[in-house]
Amino acid sequence: MTCSWAPVQLGRTDLRVVPLGLAASYGIGDKDVERAFERGLNLYYWGSQRSPEFGRALKRIASRDRGKVVTVIQSYARSPSRIARSLENALRALRLEYADVLLLGWWNLPPHERILAGAADLVRRGKARHLMLSCHHRPTFPALARDPRVGLLMLRYNAAHPGAEWDVFPHLESNRPGVVAYTTTSWRQLLDPAFVPTGERVPTGTDCYRFVLSSPYVDACYTGPRNGAELDSAMRALDLGPMNEEELAWMRRVGANVRERTRLRARGMSLADRLMNFLSGFGFRTAGELPRSGG
Repeated sequence: MTCSWAPVQLGRTDLRVVPLGLAASYGIGDKDVERAFERGLNLYYWGSQRSPEFGRALKRIASRDRGKVVTVIQSYARSPSRIARSLENALRALRLEYADVLLLGWWNLPPHERILAGAADLVRRGKARHLMLSCHHRPTFPALARDPRVGLLMLRYNAAHPGAEWDVFPHLESNRPGVVAYTTTSWRQLLDPAFVPTGERVPTGTDCYRFVLSSPYVDACYTGPRNGAELDSAMRALDLGPMNEEELAWMRRVGANVRERTRLRARGMSLADRLMNFLSGFGFRTAGELPRSGG
């Protein structure tokens, strides 16, 4: 269990982080980004929406403490040349010589060899230190984990979406990639009283982060705070530590209800899934229609 301020190693990489990573996409201001670093957070995710304020803060942090900050730069590009261009643009914007992690986003089956070879070449050339992949098709993760070029996995895991507990975690070998979770609050659905069973306490952001970081298979998770109060709520999870069995059972009850109540909403992801799979060369299929073998 990683729910504390003690740094952890991210799987088979040499990266050590406090297990709560800060994401750039949700509006947190530059002063709070720097405050989070001063408190101890050192994992920074420059992802889908690259907030200028977040970028300015990350530049200042890296300029004085580059060796202490772990940067994750994401690319959704679907060709080696475009991945390289995306990474170079991000490094230039942040005034960095390299990324600690290059994240290839939304590959629901293992990327074609030319993609992985091109990304591995960027690591060889020193543009990134490690390679991470994200995926919405859980059965693919064991195949990704077996590729020695893949140092980290990014997956959806929360009380409303616990499927990684049977589709992914039991299938990872001892020398596994680092595992970083996202959508810890299930897009804030776990915080919504309308989705919580009658008589149950409504979870807070703190509860959601504690639940995820109580898993022995999760090395770290991201938080995407909109403001300083949400940042403090996330960091409080590290103060309190992992959940006990009673708390975990409560979160699972709430999560099951959220999953059932939001089933129709989840269908809205199917078009985006189909489009990303088509662009990836896997056909116009949803993640659920892809082969379970990951082949």
